Amino acid sequence: MIKNVSRKMLKLLSVISVFYLVACSTPAEQISQPMVDCPMRDDPYSLSTLLIDIMLKPEAKAVVSRYWGPVLDQAPNSFLSTTSASFAGILTLPKLASMARLPTDSLGDMERELSALSITNKDKITRCARYDTDPPAFNMPEGSPRILLFEKMTGFRDEPSVTASTHLFETLAETNGWALVITENGAAITPGILQQFDAVIWNNNSGDVLTLNQREAFKDYINNGGGYLGIHGAGGDYNYHWDWYPDVLIGARFIGHPKDPQFNTTAVQMEANTTGIGTGVAPSWDLNEEWYSFGTNPREKGLSIIATVDESRYSAQGHGGQDLRMGDHPVVWAHCVGNGRAFYSAIGHRPEVYAASEYIAVLQQAVKWVAGKGESVCRNDRQVTKKSIKSDIKL
Repeated sequence: MIKNVSRKMLKLLSVISVFYLVACSTPAEQISQPMVDCPMRDDPYSLSTLLIDIMLKPEAKAVVSRYWGPVLDQAPNSFLSTTSASFAGILTLPKLASMARLPTDSLGDMERELSALSITNKDKITRCARYDTDPPAFNMPEGSPRILLFEKMTGFRDEPSVTASTHLFETLAETNGWALVITENGAAITPGILQQFDAVIWNNNSGDVLTLNQREAFKDYINNGGGYLGIHGAGGDYNYHWDWYPDVLIGARFIGHPKDPQFNTTAVQMEANTTGIGTGVAPSWDLNEEWYSFGTNPREKGLSIIATVDESRYSAQGHGGQDLRMGDHPVVWAHCVGNGRAFYSAIGHRPEVYAASEYIAVLQQAVKWVAGKGESVCRNDRQVTKKSIKSDIKL
């Protein structure tokens, strides 16, 4: 009996040992793991691949090093870190070449070699690691309107501007009785959570921050009557992999800002507009700031321009002598997206701008409008006054 048990135990231990050896020799990437639905997860390596993903794959990084030498290793870690938030999260190889004046004649060969690299499950998991999947639990404070201050970043994070902006919105919430909730968790962008809020403020967000499902949830939220308020960096990335966000929601794509000097003083010129944002603010006021330029003029798309800047008072020249002149140069605007309301301000890099009384007034009125508490609302991409809606109901 004892012998039989011993034989059975030995056989069982033998089976367990074989299973253990097989499991330990199996690459981790072959072990089944839940796969996040992140953008660019399955995209082949190319010149369009974000620099952070190039750096995270040794074979891809080696391709770059063969042509450009140790440039990726010599950059400051604060600039090209492989941990989010990182400037590498918004750069591609062509943009890096333009900014750092690297030779571009080898880009074609790089593209060919990168495209030949395989995309493993490990690569996919690594690409998706910077996205959030566990929704936060919020304790909604008392107040109205209900505002979600969204601060997730995977690209460039300028801590002083983020901190100053957060402090201003906290102060405005307390003064005006808003219910303000702050999060850096992209998994907060779900239908169930979004329906609790009248508007979402994107505070200097940079980099790709939402999974595909989260993108759809936010897009549906806006189209069905939600509000968006974007501050400075929330519309200031060089590359976007979600066309709806810059082209439809914001309404224009960032192309650069002055290089030398980076910050310039000029006049912010207010314009009368259909949203009422800017009412009571001085017609013209000086501000020292990093002035963004855009590839297209939002005025030409019919957006409501709230403020422009006077280009004649500073040099609109970017990296490598890039010509950033727009002529008519809007920096603050608003418009309708479906039944939703969208406001964007390119002002917001220097912490000091959040103490300017004129800008505080603009942002306070903007929150009211995007939250649906202004004099106009949006219906099918068009602004309509609340009075006209009431008149229609009576008829």
